[in-house]
Amino acid sequence: MTRMTLPLPEPSQGADAYARERMACLALDFRKRENFVRYHATPRRAATVDYLPIKLDIENVSRCNFKCTMCAVAGWKKGKRAEDMSLECFKRLIDEQYGLVEIKLNGLGEALMQGDDYYEMIKYARARRIWVRMTTNASLLGVNDNYKKLADSGVNEIDISIDGADAETFEAIRVGGSFKHVAANCMRLNDYLGEPRSKMWTLVQARNAHNLKEHVRLAAHLGFKHLVFSLSLHGWGDDALADKNDKASFELTDYELRELIDLGTVHKVRVAFWDVADKFTQDKPCPWPFERAVVTSDSRVTPCCMIGNPDAMEISGGKSFSEVWFGAQYTEFRQAHLGGKIPALCRGCYKANGA
Repeated sequence: MTRMTLPLPEPSQGADAYARERMACLALDFRKRENFVRYHATPRRAATVDYLPIKLDIENVSRCNFKCTMCAVAGWKKGKRAEDMSLECFKRLIDEQYGLVEIKLNGLGEALMQGDDYYEMIKYARARRIWVRMTTNASLLGVNDNYKKLADSGVNEIDISIDGADAETFEAIRVGGSFKHVAANCMRLNDYLGEPRSKMWTLVQARNAHNLKEHVRLAAHLGFKHLVFSLSLHGWGDDALADKNDKASFELTDYELRELIDLGTVHKVRVAFWDVADKFTQDKPCPWPFERAVVTSDSRVTPCCMIGNPDAMEISGGKSFSEVWFGAQYTEFRQAHLGGKIPALCRGCYKANGA
């Protein structure tokens, strides 16, 4: 059965604000403008590219204070894979990657664990009018006025993961977290922001499917204007975790999806959905190899956020990210997507006849 057309996530500040920042960013540097033009002029059918990526996911830390049941980090020794990215390393990467118009500044870990250097990273990118998104579990927002520091950094979008609308459900999924503290921190942040720069994100799964409507009501209570239900569990390149998460998945009917949208309208919360049901094909390949990548906290490169962990898949072969991006391994990776020889870890995002 074909699923209904679902509303997709939008920039928290609106599409117009996003477009204005994009224009302001491009206006600052002629190299950025020229790179952006080359990117758009190149069809996504070329394994060899002559432009730098226009977006990056930059992982500042690869450690977390939660052990969420569906996350790869829960399996890491002491919840940590590598050392944090230094502020100096981040600045060098931003300076080198002059083509960037947007970054997501976190990866597999809790970004705020880094401390004040994290807010300096955001400020450094925002001084160049780069659109900055981030995701947090909100557990540390109440410490040392972090909610104020995050808001005052100029970050454009703050996504907060809340996978349960009550303490029992939340704490069973987001192991190590306190529902009470997270809820209080969200209210502090949203009150201080005074504008819709935040989104609540809920990863739909068997453990929380019974009270998804309560998530809509909770979002309104905590001051969110946007709520995104993510409908896809995956394994970050780990087959065992993928199998476990597949068993924990839960599929909503069109009626249930519509109920959530309508309830959001009642509570003045825009409900949207993130899904990977519309999979890629050889004729319509994944855009990541041609547009962006993930740079991890230890400066390794992995091709997308659905993998995220360089121990599962790494593209190497250079001392700098630019050398990796233009290098032979990345060219071969793009050609594999174009030629129908989809890498094993990417096949889950492709239709069967495209893999």
